[in-house]
Amino acid sequence: MLFDRIKETADKQGLSLTQLATQAGIGKNAIYTWKPSKQYKNGVKPRTEALQAVADVLGVSVDYLLENTSESESLTDTHSSQTTPSNNLDELLSEEGMAMFDGKPLSEDYKKALLAMLQTMEKRDN
Repeated sequence: MLFDRIKETADKQGLSLTQLATQAGIGKNAIYTWKPSKQYKNGVKPRTEALQAVADVLGVSVDYLLENTSESESLTDTHSSQTTPSNNLDELLSEEGMAMFDGKPLSEDYKKALLAMLQTMEKRDN
C-alpha cells in the first residue's frame, strides 16, 4: 500500500515521515492521513502535487510509491542524460514548494540568486 511503501522508503533514507513531509513542503502530518484507517479504509487519497513532492524528496518515481513498479529508480539517474544540471535546477526552482530552506519556501529573489550562483560555479568548473 502507498503509506507502507512511503514509510519503508523514508526509513531506508533515515527520514521520519514528519521530516519527509516538511522537506516535501506538505503538512507535517499529511502522510499519516494516507494510511488506511477505520474511517478511510484505503486512506485519504493524496493530491497529485503532494505525492510528486514526496517522490521527489525520496528520489523515486510516483509509480514506485503506488507500487506500479518494483524498481525504485533514481529520478536523477533517469533525467541526468536529458538535461544539464542548470536546466534541471531552473526547472526545480520554478516548481511551487520545491525550493525550501529551513522548512520555508524561498522567495523568487532568493531562487534567482541561488540559480545565478550555481550557474557561475558550474561555468567555473567546466
